[in-house]
Amino acid sequence: MKTGSLFAWIIIAVAAVFFILPLLATLEYAMRQMADGATPGWFFLGKPHSFDSFFSSVQSPNFQFAFLSSVGLAIATILLGILLVVPTAYLIRLRFPAWRSPVEFITLLPLVIPAIIIVFGYSRLYLANSWSPFNKSPFATEVLLAFGYVTLALPYMYRSVDTGMRAIDVKTLTEAAESLGASGSRILFNVILPNVRSAVLSGAFITFAIVIGEFTFASLLAVPVFGTYLQERGANQPYEPSALSLVAFFITWACMGLIQLVGRSRGAKPAR
Repeated sequence: MKTGSLFAWIIIAVAAVFFILPLLATLEYAMRQMADGATPGWFFLGKPHSFDSFFSSVQSPNFQFAFLSSVGLAIATILLGILLVVPTAYLIRLRFPAWRSPVEFITLLPLVIPAIIIVFGYSRLYLANSWSPFNKSPFATEVLLAFGYVTLALPYMYRSVDTGMRAIDVKTLTEAAESLGASGSRILFNVILPNVRSAVLSGAFITFAIVIGEFTFASLLAVPVFGTYLQERGANQPYEPSALSLVAFFITWACMGLIQLVGRSRGAKPAR
């Protein structure tokens, strides 16, 4: 084995230990919870362990409601993000290339401005005024929360779609579709969108991971979602929050794995 290869494997091993050990410690702590009258299935370091904390967390009606709420908000955020980002990236690429730098700067702002400042501005603007439709019902507040999540995910969604746009010849595809009599909306959704499908899906999975673990927006807007449920359980239960943290972690990594799978199987090819 070459020295460089050996050094690379050492770095990988150290990194794996650095990331895996905290997960194993969290798993071990979460498995200390035992249900009343339960018989421990196995022992670790002389202490009984079981998956009771995982079962009790997942089977809770509050967990199911909060998790499904987060999933619904994630889907709404993804759809809103696609409707906002794909036409914008397409028009900038095709018609307004001079606007690329200002738009990229705007999409980076959610990374610079803290989330608590953004949601405070939303609440003061839309919830503290009588003319606002978002203070009329809880559903309207959830719609506002979905728009807030679109803002948080904008840097990742826009860059994923913009990268996909750069990998195809947008101008040639548009001119070919126009020569066949296609309308602007048909070109966008039937020609351009299928060619950047992998980029859109990558941005969608990242958006899903962000929404599932987000806490600040939902907490200040008083919307019960997975992040707020996790915080609530952490204040009242010793072991279940660790189990829920692992659940959220593996959901996030599942999304990252799907990104890799989609990128390999349906990656866009540069135009020749």
